[in-house]
Amino acid sequence: MTDTQGPAVLDRDGLNALVAELVAQGRTVIGPTVRDGAVVLAELESADDLPFGWGVELDAGRYRLVRRTDGAAFAHSAGPQSWKNFLHPARQRLWSADRTPSGGVDFTADEPAAPSYAFLGVRPCDLRAIAIQDRVLTGGRYEDTGYARRRTGAFLIAAECTEPGATCFCVSTGGGPAADPGYDLALTEVDGRFLVRVGSEAGGELLARLPHSAADEGTERAAHAAVDAARDRMGRALPPVDVRALLAGSADAQRWDDVAERCLTCGNCTMVCPTCFCVTTEEVTDLTGDHTERWQRWDSCFDLDFSYLHGGPVRASARSRYRQWLTHKLSTWHDQFDSSGCVGCGRCISWCPVGIDITEEVTALAAEAGTGPTASADPRTES
Repeated sequence: MTDTQGPAVLDRDGLNALVAELVAQGRTVIGPTVRDGAVVLAELESADDLPFGWGVELDAGRYRLVRRTDGAAFAHSAGPQSWKNFLHPARQRLWSADRTPSGGVDFTADEPAAPSYAFLGVRPCDLRAIAIQDRVLTGGRYEDTGYARRRTGAFLIAAECTEPGATCFCVSTGGGPAADPGYDLALTEVDGRFLVRVGSEAGGELLARLPHSAADEGTERAAHAAVDAARDRMGRALPPVDVRALLAGSADAQRWDDVAERCLTCGNCTMVCPTCFCVTTEEVTDLTGDHTERWQRWDSCFDLDFSYLHGGPVRASARSRYRQWLTHKLSTWHDQFDSSGCVGCGRCISWCPVGIDITEEVTALAAEAGTGPTASADPRTES
């Protein structure tokens, strides 16, 4: 269901009414706000909490907040968090067990009621990332029931991109700054106003309760032009080759030695990635031995123990662990989930402490394989 009642326009008062209405419905509204020197995702009390007038400067291993003069709310690129932090949280209890007086054990599954989420300001790359995690965590034989509880009924308000960052490369992953289907409402910010498109029945019902006006032709043209211009201003790009086949055939490439010399195997790239989903479980027991809990927490394929089997880890070197991550993300993910695991958000580039650039690495692998640009080519100039 798309554009069920035609595009509309909200002003800032309408945006405040949007948040107020969602709160009145009992929803937990999550959106971008400025905190601790970054644009982070947190609970919003009103639209005034949005990062009006803030932008960001990005590069490999660099993230800085900068003041804007136009007061825009969504003119910033992806920050260190994604919506995965709420739908697939970093740590959650699965069950607890207690020893009974008779010597038996009582197990209690931990199935708390999930918040009724409303996500405001979901970037198109993150909208695609949510769709990927939906397939990974609920689309197979073994559903992640916790994820399913949190995801069911979540209200998604996309914010289309008009200001791509220097580390953004969504276009070269098959996406773009325009929102794909999957949203309830989509916003495009134009000169302090917001063009609104409806993507679901729930979105249409909410819009009908807000002060808004029908979209005029000029606002629609300006919104589409801004998004189209953003498509041509990506800061990075993957090389124009079959990346899936390239990675599948690059297991012995010398480039892995180069990246291994720089990689700290810290796992930052997997923590900030909006699609990485790996977890481990751990048991915690109290001092009496009568109570224990099982917790699920995020894990990373960069962790030395991630591939531990009897006798030691399967991937003991930094080379093998970085190769595993990149090859899975861009190649073998297709075999498991029928898509790439990368949406081109650029977080792994910005938040790598040594500035390793995924687009640069793939470009170098393509050059070594003789299928892409030269090794000295700058991935920021590739189209």
